[in-house]
Amino acid sequence: MRMPARQRCHAVLAGLVTLTTAAVLSVATVAPASAADTWNEVGSDRADPLTESQGLTSVEVPAGSPNHYTGIGTIPVSVSSRGWNHVGDPDASYDGHYVEPYQSDSGGAKMFRVQAPGGAWSEYVHKLSAGEALNNSFVAIAPSGTWMVSGEYGTMTRLLVFPTPGVNPATTPSADLPQASTVNLDHAVRDVQGCDFVTATRLLCSSDDPAGTLFGTTKPLLQIDLSAEPGSADVSGHVTALRQLPLRSSCSGTFEVEGIDYDRRSSTLRVIVVSPGFCVLTDSKTYRFTRS
Repeated sequence: MRMPARQRCHAVLAGLVTLTTAAVLSVATVAPASAADTWNEVGSDRADPLTESQGLTSVEVPAGSPNHYTGIGTIPVSVSSRGWNHVGDPDASYDGHYVEPYQSDSGGAKMFRVQAPGGAWSEYVHKLSAGEALNNSFVAIAPSGTWMVSGEYGTMTRLLVFPTPGVNPATTPSADLPQASTVNLDHAVRDVQGCDFVTATRLLCSSDDPAGTLFGTTKPLLQIDLSAEPGSADVSGHVTALRQLPLRSSCSGTFEVEGIDYDRRSSTLRVIVVSPGFCVLTDSKTYRFTRS
C-alpha cells in the first residue's frame, strides 16, 4: 500500500537523522590522522658528484663521527669488482651499526654492507622474493635498531622490512637475509630514493618522481605514518606529500633527488639534489631543513 505524502516525508527525515547520527558517531570513534609536519629550508652545502651523490646519514656512535655519504666514488674496488656497482642511501643505528644498500645490474639478489661500531665490515645478501624489484634504493633503520625498511625504485605501493643485519640476532652473513614483512602504503609512491625515521612510526622520504601525477608536484618530500612499528608483521602506511624539494641550478634540465637523513640530535633534515647537465659538477646541493 502506498504511504501518504506526509508519512513518506516523515520517514525520509527520520532516515536522514539516523544516517547523520551514525555518521557523526562513526567520525567520533575514528582516531584523527597524524598531522603533517612543515619543513622549511634553512641552508645548503655543495654535494660532491663522486662521493656525495647517492645518499647520506648522520652517525652517532662513536661520538664526534662525521656524516657518512655514498656515491660511485665510495664503492670499494673489492665490492664493485664482484658486480655490486650501485650503492644507495645508507643509514646508521643509534648504537653505531652503519648499513649500505647495494645492487648489481643483473642477478637475483641484493647486498647490504655493514660496518660494526668497532670498524669491521661484513656483507649480507638477500635473494629476491617473487615479484621483488632488483633495485636497492635505500635503508632506513627503525629507532629500536632491530628492523630496517628498504625500498624499490619505480611506482610502488609498498616498502620492504628486513631484520637489521648485524644488529638483529637472527641475522648472519653466512645465511640469506630474508624479508620479514611489508609496509602496505595507502597511496602509490614513485622513485623513492631514500627514507629515514623521525619517530618509531614516522618516515620522511625523498622522491625523484619526474611526472608529478601522484601528488600534483614533481620531486616531493613525502611523510609516511605507520600504523605500528615495523617488525615481523605487516603494517600499513599513510602517505602525505609535504612539499617540492628545491630545484635550483645554473643549468636547465632534469634534476635528480637522492638520499635523505634526519639527525635527531639537531632536528635537522638533509636531502641531496643533484643538478642537471654540467652543473652536476658545480652546484649539486645537500639542502638542510628544520621543522615548524
